Amino acid sequence: MGGFFGTIATKDCINDLFYGTDYNSHLGTKRAGLVTYDEEKGFNRSIHSLERNYFRSRFEDELDKFTGRQGLGVISDTDPQPIIVNSHLGRYAVVTVAKINNLDEIAQELLQQRMHFSELSANRINQTELVALLINMGQTFVDGINLVYRKIEGSCSMLILTEDGIICARDFLGRTPIVIGKKEGAYAATSETTAFPNLDYLTVRDVGPGEIVKLRATGIEVMQEPMKREQICSFLWVYYGFPSSDYEGINVEDVREKNGEIVGAEDDVEADIVCGIPDSGVGMALGYSKGHNIAYKRAVTKYTPTWPRSFTPGSQTRRELVARMKLVPNPVILKDRRIVFCDDSIVRGTQLRDNVRTFFDYGAKEVHVRISCPPLVYGCPFIGFTTSKSDYELISRRIIRDFEGDNADKPEVLQKYATTDSPEYQRLVKEIGKRLGLTSVKFAKLENLIESIGKQKCDLCTHCFDGTGYCHYEKD
Repeated sequence: MGGFFGTIATKDCINDLFYGTDYNSHLGTKRAGLVTYDEEKGFNRSIHSLERNYFRSRFEDELDKFTGRQGLGVISDTDPQPIIVNSHLGRYAVVTVAKINNLDEIAQELLQQRMHFSELSANRINQTELVALLINMGQTFVDGINLVYRKIEGSCSMLILTEDGIICARDFLGRTPIVIGKKEGAYAATSETTAFPNLDYLTVRDVGPGEIVKLRATGIEVMQEPMKREQICSFLWVYYGFPSSDYEGINVEDVREKNGEIVGAEDDVEADIVCGIPDSGVGMALGYSKGHNIAYKRAVTKYTPTWPRSFTPGSQTRRELVARMKLVPNPVILKDRRIVFCDDSIVRGTQLRDNVRTFFDYGAKEVHVRISCPPLVYGCPFIGFTTSKSDYELISRRIIRDFEGDNADKPEVLQKYATTDSPEYQRLVKEIGKRLGLTSVKFAKLENLIESIGKQKCDLCTHCFDGTGYCHYEKD
């Protein structure tokens, strides 16, 4: 997915920029970048790979070269950024959290207009540079940003560092968040409110869907009012979000606990303990413990000193190995117990299948799994939450293909499997449990997840669960 942090202050900003960006590290794994603007020295940028190192270790030794009162940082799951631009709009730097599905089509259109791309990455168009080129086609920043919204298929939120402040532009349907914080003499904008407390920022407000604002050290200027429609990604609360983060005033951990309590109260399984798969399954398990009235125990813990993230390596095989290595089972708690494990989702199922085998090897009598969202039936066209290149990397889609053959991709067929408690849904869930070697598996109902978040379904994107949510840019 990716995340960013920008700050503008009345004094040097580099410490806030460095640590604020680091608090977004759980959102991306490929590249990270920092850029500052100094009135005397201009723009200063640095970009590093994160595929074998962590953000702090890559940037800490070069912080002294950054000066200025405003800057941007980004953790990217796509291409190297920030991009620095000199155009009729002035000099500026831009970072994005985006997934642009028609990248090649737009690039060809721009090339035919005799534009050029210079920031190629692995012979691919850098999507942040493409966003910058589209912005440059506008008469103003607002015009250019709206052109981005009109052209792209997917989603795009961005921060733009200008000589006169930081422009924040949230995706036109608000699928990815931007939150503004304030402290004495400074403002900040970030993907995660987790970045604020230890840097003494207080959350001011969220940038609305399609809204464009400019931050200065002295205040906020609204350049474009928010749009009326919103479809923020529901998976933020299920998986992406750090537990202490809030999106639109709704806390991640609180949602996970509410969801778990609902799942636990409706469950009829007889079990001895419940355990959360770290990290995103823990909140659900705590809620499940309350709802089902069984004890929470840490039957598996996360080894964080050297395995903080499961998807850092470049190859899927090594990512799966790392994912297993970082979770350490506790044989004393597992032995002779019927255990409910709570997890955020099942994507491919490989990691969970391997973990389940280990739990049984260490003496668990029964292994029941409860998932905090519905089955992932559709790939996400808006946010890159997996490295999957095909919907058939999803275990749900592979099973549906095995069941339905040539009819597997028909919308009416998929809809039956995505409908809660339909015969097709029940058959799918049963088969997932069988293939993963589980005593039983149940998924949170979409209706209960929406209730836990506390927003109307029309204000949430639930495409990966039920295939809804896609619409084109329409300025109100």
